Amino acid sequence: MITTGDRTSVSKTVGESDVYLFAGITGDLSPNHVDETFMARTTYGRRVAHGVLLLGYASAASTTLLSRTATEAVSYGYDRLRFTAPVFIGDTVTVDYVVTSVDDTTGRVEADVTVRNQDGDVCLVAAHTMKLL
Repeated sequence: MITTGDRTSVSKTVGESDVYLFAGITGDLSPNHVDETFMARTTYGRRVAHGVLLLGYASAASTTLLSRTATEAVSYGYDRLRFTAPVFIGDTVTVDYVVTSVDDTTGRVEADVTVRNQDGDVCLVAAHTMKLL
């Protein structure tokens, strides 16, 4: 059973294949993600990973927590989602996922999500809502 205060962390190094496979699956072939020459001329200096790819890693963290707590739930979505710093190919990100409330009456589970890179820079923040099954 999932309870307030439950938490998990998941780490992943963002690889070239992650970005290209995600671009192909979603059709998001923006030069921000796939054109090194284009991005070399920008303030970023190199390609950035898709923000929604990082959100996918957050989803993996929620799945890990549900599995560990033997809880079944579905995602109701993310609120207050912000991409606060770029993530580059080769960066290692860590998703910290913390349950902030569980309402047994409505079956709603609220959690805070924070994604940091290997330098500790916050790259994504969001609030996640799940519905217990």
